Amino acid sequence: MAKSIGDEGGFCPSIYSAQEAIIETGYVPGTDVFVALDCASSEFYSPQTKLYEIEKNKFVNSTELVDYYSNLINEFSFLVSIEDEFEETDYDDWKLMMEKLRSKIMIVGDDLFTTNPKLITQGIQDGWANSLLLKVNQIGTITEAVEGAHLMRNSGFNVIVSHRSGETNHAYIVDLAVGIGTQYLKIGSPCRGERVTKFNRLIEIDNLVNK
Repeated sequence: MAKSIGDEGGFCPSIYSAQEAIIETGYVPGTDVFVALDCASSEFYSPQTKLYEIEKNKFVNSTELVDYYSNLINEFSFLVSIEDEFEETDYDDWKLMMEKLRSKIMIVGDDLFTTNPKLITQGIQDGWANSLLLKVNQIGTITEAVEGAHLMRNSGFNVIVSHRSGETNHAYIVDLAVGIGTQYLKIGSPCRGERVTKFNRLIEIDNLVNK
């Protein structure tokens, strides 16, 4: 089974390997354990052809890519979130994804929104995504990041506070997530110090609240 680690500290096995691992450890996919995909689709998108290379030398257009995601969702019941599934300025296709799949999955904008309240406001109005990946370093200030979170939550959408590449051992994003009451926290897997420190802080907060 693949055990490679992504730039942001997450294990990145194939989705079939992940399903196998969940079952072999005695858990039930879709009941006990869930999986989120970070597609980073700008990395396999060609602005010249407007096609996405989903496999080596296999190119699809945006409509076909939505169908591809839909098939994944139908095949894997534990898949609950897809992040950056289109190039970040490909707004019409984000809207298409929302129209077809918003009731089935979290459609998460990272590079799409860059935690920018202006883009978030536009995205809410135009129906780009139903979830925000919040990264303070993208927008530069806590004030603007919190504003963006409130915009999403006041619209009934999800917010995921996230770490970043080049992460440090500082755990303030855990306090931020708890403080503004976000539903989710993305901090990688507990395999390196800069990730483990955030899990430890989360445990500390839980112990304080529930002691």
